[in-house]
Amino acid sequence: MKGKVYLVGAGPGDPELLTLKAVRILRSADVVLHDDLVGPGVLDLIPKTAQLYNVGKRCGRKSWKQSDINALLIQLASFGSDVVRLKGGDPLIFGRAGEEIEALREAGIAVEIVPGVSSALAAAAAAQIPVTHRDLASSIVFLAGHHAQGQSPDGDVIEHLSPKTTYAVYMPGYGYSAMSARLIAAGLSTETPCAIVSQVATPGECVFRTTLAELANSPQLPAPTLLFVGEVVRMAAHATLESEAAWWTPESFRDARTSIDLIDNDLISNDQVTTEFGTQERIRRGE
Repeated sequence: MKGKVYLVGAGPGDPELLTLKAVRILRSADVVLHDDLVGPGVLDLIPKTAQLYNVGKRCGRKSWKQSDINALLIQLASFGSDVVRLKGGDPLIFGRAGEEIEALREAGIAVEIVPGVSSALAAAAAAQIPVTHRDLASSIVFLAGHHAQGQSPDGDVIEHLSPKTTYAVYMPGYGYSAMSARLIAAGLSTETPCAIVSQVATPGECVFRTTLAELANSPQLPAPTLLFVGEVVRMAAHATLESEAAWWTPESFRDARTSIDLIDNDLISNDQVTTEFGTQERIRRGE
């Protein structure tokens, strides 16, 4: 009798952000194949009797091929084991879950998906960035900052960007100069706020805030990082930030809303939209 494969979202790393179902499945797993970035607190929930495979992919390091991961999932489930494929964040967002689902279906292996807290939403929560806002952002777009071999993962989406959208860029890397130029060329103002969130939900969590004009001067914060771009970033806050009022005041809200309305109505060009805000701040998580 064949086993079953569970594609489980491990969230951003804090075990308290796991779903109850994820915890239950982890505790009863026969085998677990986990990403490199799954937090140690999450891995501690796996029973000592379970087989454990680190199949993570990290830039610059020897890592597993996706085809090999697919083959191992099929082999283990064919032996009758209940297998957990444990992925950081949510398995369906830039987790290559689609390729694993296809392979398992072709092999006749039952598969179940257990959603997790996505890294983007966890990072937004940590920085107190409301990714949607009635006056500032009516939509959110997830983009991949890196390029698959020979492909541009964000395709045509980045050609025409709206100031009323929040952009969450996964795996942005450190090519901020090219990225900011690309976003500005696609229609965003140079004064659009940005935030880089590093190592969310870990003791090393930190946030760096800037604008598209100054994004190229951002520090290289430790991976994993996410980049947020959009007017809602002006609302970012942190318990240890003393000068938060300089970034978000009733006046700044009105200025941001007016700027968006002017852009939408084609009354002025993007390079004429300016507001008076500081450009760069680094926010560290309180111990």
